[in-house]
Amino acid sequence: MLVNADSIEAVNIYQSIVRPVLFTGLKADPEWLHQQTLSALGWLDQTHRQPAVHWLQAQLAATYCLTDDRLAQSVWGLSFSNPIGLAAGFDKDGVASGVWSSFGFGFAELGTVTFSAQPGNPPPRLFRLPLDHAALNRMGFNNQGAAMMAAVLQQRWGAVRRKEEPEATRHQNSCLPFPIGINLGKSKMTPLEEAAADYVGSFQLLKDWGDYFVVNVSSPNTPGLRSLQAADQLNPILAALQAENTGQKPLLIKIAPDLEWDAIASILETAQKHKLAGIIATNTTIRREGLSTKVIASTGKAVQEEAGGISGAPLRQRSTEVIRFIWKETHGQLPIVGVGGIFTPDDAWEKITAGASLVQVYTGWIYEGPGMVRRLLEGVLQKLDERGLTSLSQAIGLNE
Repeated sequence: MLVNADSIEAVNIYQSIVRPVLFTGLKADPEWLHQQTLSALGWLDQTHRQPAVHWLQAQLAATYCLTDDRLAQSVWGLSFSNPIGLAAGFDKDGVASGVWSSFGFGFAELGTVTFSAQPGNPPPRLFRLPLDHAALNRMGFNNQGAAMMAAVLQQRWGAVRRKEEPEATRHQNSCLPFPIGINLGKSKMTPLEEAAADYVGSFQLLKDWGDYFVVNVSSPNTPGLRSLQAADQLNPILAALQAENTGQKPLLIKIAPDLEWDAIASILETAQKHKLAGIIATNTTIRREGLSTKVIASTGKAVQEEAGGISGAPLRQRSTEVIRFIWKETHGQLPIVGVGGIFTPDDAWEKITAGASLVQVYTGWIYEGPGMVRRLLEGVLQKLDERGLTSLSQAIGLNE
């Protein structure tokens, strides 16, 4: 199999020059760097009709996209050109929704968005743990609210919906097709007993703009949120959302990696009861065992004393174990999106063969750089070749 030389060069440049400057040379706050990156990508998206920007996005797609029929599949009636998606948390307000496909992603999940705009937790609230290839965040669902996201997506995609632009421009210069998911959270100000109305309010505003939706009840950074994973609290939320879901958009739930097996089994029963389309496994972990990082340099505190969820490599094994458990419990009948600790093709392959139909990356993309997605796809294709498989769907759950 041929490997794209440009993508290898981009990876090498990022890891040897760009990442050291961003991570250590500038000594900049990770959240500030994230905001600057997102602002630049948002500008690219907003100005996508300008010839120079159109050309630039075409160059990005030529470098980072990889299209191969063996990677394509249909999940929930949606067509995915490849199984690698951008996880929720990077583009909370959907400001760069049209750019992600140019980096080779097969889909992107926007949010987490809440019904009420909210600033999130006090900074500093995002930390890198380079020794562990990880990140610690306690952002707290900082976002501009569901109404603002709806307005942003209306401005970006309204012309396509009105047929004033061809459908192809929805993800021009990309690896088409490209579904967009929207991750819904509970507003911090909303009492837990009113959570259902809060989720429904966001869904009502955004249901025309997402191809699938995710109920996030597993972030550790909103007080009490994880308690909504219990069946007695989850049932009314899912019932209310499905009652509103007249367009039958695929509805998924994102779960925590720290749940016991019986709790996960209970969630699966609830998900099947309400005819959910799938499970996202998993969110960040509150566990700190086995970390090489002992002290957060920017605060001087022990990592055990810092609140927040850990993402990246420390989550890899546990998220895969949860995927494998869900696959077995549901006999492969409930599609799984695997997320947590994906850095290499082996990591992605492990989750797919454990039972994930799709996978998502975030922390790994920050560490590995923009060439990561193409490198993952090239590796997955090589593994299909080695095993004599003709499609990705044949690999799902293969090791179970």
